[in-house]
Amino acid sequence: MTQNTPKAIIALITGANKGIGRAVAISLAKDHGYTVIIGSRQLAAGEALAAELESQGYHASSIQLDLSSDRSIVNAAKVIEEKHGRLDVLINNAGVLLDHNHPSKPKLLTRELWDTTFTTNIIGPACLTEALVPLLRKAQGGPPRIVFVSSCMSSLTNATNKDMPYYNLEATAYDCSKAAVNMLALQYVRLLDDVGGIVNIACPGLVCTDLTLFNPVATTPEEGAEQIVKLAIDMEGKVNGTFSNKMLGKIPW
Repeated sequence: MTQNTPKAIIALITGANKGIGRAVAISLAKDHGYTVIIGSRQLAAGEALAAELESQGYHASSIQLDLSSDRSIVNAAKVIEEKHGRLDVLINNAGVLLDHNHPSKPKLLTRELWDTTFTTNIIGPACLTEALVPLLRKAQGGPPRIVFVSSCMSSLTNATNKDMPYYNLEATAYDCSKAAVNMLALQYVRLLDDVGGIVNIACPGLVCTDLTLFNPVATTPEEGAEQIVKLAIDMEGKVNGTFSNKMLGKIPW
């Protein structure tokens, strides 16, 4: 088994071949010297980013990771264990927003919409996180840290607040899946407490990615990644069990 030195912090980012996940991986590698593992459904896409970072002198590798496949999740955990023997940081970033009509795709039937949304946004991350807990418990680059990427739209407090800019946005399945993500994150605050685990939830805001159909008024992926990265590098546990956004600060549950 080939292991990095204890000083090399190892981070897995899901959905890291594009958008916010890509920006997070690049920032952690370039700005903070992390060894990043690029998780992506299509291995070639992840390999391209890993090769790009490696060619610039940073430490990166790629791993095939399909959150809808138990086999893919188990294999990913096995590969990380064999190569590194541990995991220091997990960024649960991969997600979908399928409620709106995509101009090039047929509208999903209700059950298919909810099944697909929950499989990717909550069931997949739940299975992956559970599979990686043994490796997170062996973290050497500070306490084990998990960042779950959620959304301001999952706030129960603000769900019926007509002053919210997204009040009239139809994204029911997405909102419910992210509310479930918030509860999942809080479970790991509890479950990793005995090893000093730090678990937080980040809302990147409205970001110009394929998930938002490249909304022209949205921020860049790099801006969306900032709060996620900030939480991922916090080894002192200054915040734990929080739900936050760069501009808004703490978000009400």
